Amino acid sequence: MRAPRFVSLILTAHGSADPRSAVTTYAVADHVRALRPELDVRVAFCEKHSPKLSDVLRTLDGPAVVTPLLLTSAYHARVDIPAMIADAGADVVQADTLGEDPRLLKVMRERLAEHQIHQFERGLGVLVVAVGSSHAAANARTAALADTLGRGTRWSGVQVAYATGPNPSVQDGIELLRARGARRIVVAPWFIAPGRITDRVAAIADGAGLSMVAPLGAHRLVAETLLDRFDHAVAARLAA
Repeated sequence: MRAPRFVSLILTAHGSADPRSAVTTYAVADHVRALRPELDVRVAFCEKHSPKLSDVLRTLDGPAVVTPLLLTSAYHARVDIPAMIADAGADVVQADTLGEDPRLLKVMRERLAEHQIHQFERGLGVLVVAVGSSHAAANARTAALADTLGRGTRWSGVQVAYATGPNPSVQDGIELLRARGARRIVVAPWFIAPGRITDRVAAIADGAGLSMVAPLGAHRLVAETLLDRFDHAVAARLAA
């Protein structure tokens, strides 16, 4: 469903001290503008980078949808963003996070293919590394990626591990895949952008003699998923 022209999409990222994160966020925003040129697209960050979401909200002169560039419904999506919206008193609704959308799994498969990895490779273990959350339901949804990504392959297995927070850790995930008979393991980061956390994961992978593919990045399908969340939020607003 196409949104009214007066509605703004506020693409809201976590924010990072690593400049690669912001570069990726703005590149995703460019994809969104290319897909929906009539839409007012603004970029905002929850922390560590400007412009802050709270400041962007105060510049609005019409209704808007805060659309998180976040993979899981963890702390920022459940607490920080709603609090900033409430504090600003703006005419704003919040869209859902990207989640484990099939389009994003397709991007991850592309990243693996770029690394010369195909679905029929026997003895391959794929370690999907995500940011962990204190919210158990968010971790459970991320863990479900393993079955989806491994479906239809001849790999030894797919294991989800967490770079921060809950178990299994990255090292635990490596050992679990080896126990399943994986002769070769590749690390696939479930991250939008590179940053300090993905650098730490890459260092662990390198130390274990493993290779690591690129994060999802500023892919057109990431932008399509964002627009899907935006459109659903607008439809719900119009139906209310």
